[in-house]
Amino acid sequence: MSNLALHQRIAQMIPQGAHLLDLGCGDGALLAHLKQTRGCTGYGVEISDDGVHACIARGVNVIQANLDAGLSMFRDKSFDVVLQIDTLQHLRNAEVMLRETARVGQLGIVAFPNFAHWPNRMQVLQGQMPVTKTLPYQWYDTPNIRVGTFKDFEQLAQKNGLRIQDGFGWQDGKEVRFAPNARASMAVFAFKS
Repeated sequence: MSNLALHQRIAQMIPQGAHLLDLGCGDGALLAHLKQTRGCTGYGVEISDDGVHACIARGVNVIQANLDAGLSMFRDKSFDVVLQIDTLQHLRNAEVMLRETARVGQLGIVAFPNFAHWPNRMQVLQGQMPVTKTLPYQWYDTPNIRVGTFKDFEQLAQKNGLRIQDGFGWQDGKEVRFAPNARASMAVFAFKS
């Protein structure tokens, strides 16, 4: 994800000098930003060769691994913060990864496309799967394995004993606190076990 405004907002949620793990870090832009602006350290985990090469070029520590294999390589609470930014919808084991995020980190932060955003609802009512800036793929070529909503995450967190510290929507570079399930294209949550 290359949304600088969202990266800046997420940076505000992370303690200065935190030790991080970024799951599905892509090109490493967020980790590089956090290293530069918050003095953070840590690692990214990325599966794609292009992402790994981009991380290395940015000076970001990266481990090439498939997140569907889990996080058994990391000890309990070995990171201050574990990030899953625009990653959750790509995972086969999303529920397991949320529990693993809470296990290896003191704090977990996730951001994912909110399928309940009103333009998505309108497209579904017209008989089509949504194609938007946040969900830019046709149904037949999407890398997303699943779709979720703001409300879905709240229920999943509760089911798994995760305590939501903060949750808000993100739309057009701004936080959405009022009715985020309908009014925001992205859902953002900070949670603990």
